[in-house]
Order: sequence, then structure tokens, then C-alpha cells
Amino acid sequence: MILFCAALLCLCPFLDVAEAASIPDVPAQSYIVVDSDSGRIIGSRNPKEKLPIASTTKILTTILAIENIDDFERKIEVPDSCVGIEGSSIYLRAKQRVSIKDLLYGTMLRSGNDAAETLAAYAGRNSDEGFVFMMNEKAAELGAYDSNFMNPHGLSDENHYSTAYDLAIISRHAMKNKMFKEISSAEKYIAESMNTIFYNKNKVVYQYEYGNGIKIGYTKAAGRCLVASAEKDG
Repeated sequence: MILFCAALLCLCPFLDVAEAASIPDVPAQSYIVVDSDSGRIIGSRNPKEKLPIASTTKILTTILAIENIDDFERKIEVPDSCVGIEGSSIYLRAKQRVSIKDLLYGTMLRSGNDAAETLAAYAGRNSDEGFVFMMNEKAAELGAYDSNFMNPHGLSDENHYSTAYDLAIISRHAMKNKMFKEISSAEKYIAESMNTIFYNKNKVVYQYEYGNGIKIGYTKAAGRCLVASAEKDG
């Protein structure tokens, strides 16, 4: 499986490993292309430059939630503090009861900042700071040493950053998890507890034949960010 991580991305075609020598000039400030199975770097530009990463932050948020919650069908109450967060949203209401599974899909497919905050509040035992600590601890455990997280959604903060290299490390770990991979590769999802359908904002999963994940992001500070994966013939 090939992982592509980029910040300030315009366009990038995906390549087989065998085509690595022909990687075109990628119009991104920073990027890395990795063979996820072996960890081999196929190509890169400024892969360790620290940059804001917008909603690609939610890759770590989602995998942490999956690893720390044991019942995804459980419905939880949305805290007041998780409602009305700026940016992309799944429009949660205070005291609304939503399944954890729907929140996971809402975080990844619709990039809901409110969904990410609600997951963080639950997995962090009602402590946003506690979940952020978990994020930084997990990043360090994985070897993503040039990253620092300040929130679970990726909204701008001068102390919230990562690198293309670190995002590849985090994404390789996340995509090894069956549930995470199913979520990030879904074209759409029926959120039964919310009576709605989430469509994936990551067009790679349905516009590229071999695309199978994982997350896009955008803020004014970060520009357009992409972490994408593709797999051909296993």
C-alpha cells in the first residue's frame, strides 16, 4: 500500500512502487510518498518541515479513540462544550445522544470538528487536555518526534504542527487497524443515531481506482492538506 502525505497540495497522481523513478514534480511545499508495508520512502520534498496540518490531525484523534473505546455502538451525550465549534461540522446539538461509531465516521468522512471534540471528551474522560496529552504521547510512542498537538481537530494554533514524515508514521499505524481502514475508505455512511448520511470529502476513495483512504484537511494557515493511500494487487 502506498501512502502520500502532503501540505499545500495542488495535485498529485498516484504511482505504483515500480514507477517511483518517474514521480513527477509535486506542487506541494512538503510531501512524502511511502510504501506502507516496508516503510520505504519512494519520494519526498521537505518531509520533516514542521507545518500546520489542519484536519489531517483527525487521523490521530480517530485511531486513539478506536484504541481506547471498547463499545462503538454505545450512545453518548454530546457535551455543551462540543457544540458550535468553528469550521466543518456534523451539527451536533447539546445533550444529543449519538453513537460512538457515528462520531468516528463523522470525524473522518465529514471532518466534523464537533465530532472530534466529542470523541476527545469521551476518550479523555471529559478532559480535552487529557486527550491532547494522549495524542502527544501516542505520537512520541510511534516515533513522530517532530509533531505537537494542541487540539483534536486541527484548527489553527501556532503550537499545533506536524510534518509529512510524521503524518506518514501515524497514518501507517492507523491503516493497520481494520476499523480505521474501513472508516477512512468508505465512500458514504448511514449514521443511524443521527438519521443522516455522511459522504466522504476525500475524493481519492471514489475518483481514483486504487484509492482506499485516508484524510483531507484545510485551514487558511495550513492550506490544502492531504494524506492518501492507494493499493493495487494487494
